[in-house]
Amino acid sequence: MSYLFSIFPQLFAGMEVTFRLFLLTIVGSIPLGIILAFVLRSRSKIFKPIIQVYVWLMRGTPLLLQLIFVFYGLPLIGLVFDRFDAALVAFVFNYAAYFAEIFRGGIQSIPNGQYEAARVLRLSYGQTLRKIIIPQVVKITLPSAGNEIINLVKDTSLVYILGLQDVMRIGKVAMERDVSLVPLLGVGIMYLLMTAIFTLILRTLEKRMDYYR
Repeated sequence: MSYLFSIFPQLFAGMEVTFRLFLLTIVGSIPLGIILAFVLRSRSKIFKPIIQVYVWLMRGTPLLLQLIFVFYGLPLIGLVFDRFDAALVAFVFNYAAYFAEIFRGGIQSIPNGQYEAARVLRLSYGQTLRKIIIPQVVKITLPSAGNEIINLVKDTSLVYILGLQDVMRIGKVAMERDVSLVPLLGVGIMYLLMTAIFTLILRTLEKRMDYYR
């Protein structure tokens, strides 16, 4: 037990990379996912098919493969990223595709009568989205989006493949150095702690969104 406590400072150091990747992925992928969702709901004969193919590729291939492609493949055509930026690009584009499908379903569930009522009230399209549609979509999709956010917490462990000093890599190094599985137990505790915190936050948000009912 003392050995487990002794490696926690090292694991907490790796949490900085893990949490920063998580937070920046959320900040980048959710707004992008909302934009893509509206494109998927549009009648555009140019952009809609392109986004459909993009979503299919992102959801149909493993995130690990996408990480390797961004870091090792894109430099072949002149696009070079450092390790963290490569991980962030892969995560944002991957999760934006999942959020796009979630938000598309939410938008599709809004009755057309609400758009018509907004036009009668002389609201602009932007006002309609901001004041009527998006608040409802957020409430409808929050449970599904919350599941993806929890998955994101766990998926951050994949960045060890790029050599980033995240929680998973630090635990793996400690395991190999000390020939013990105890560091991986510590890693598991760290991820359980993160998922517990964000689960609590998401449940609190769901309760606060009840006023839309």
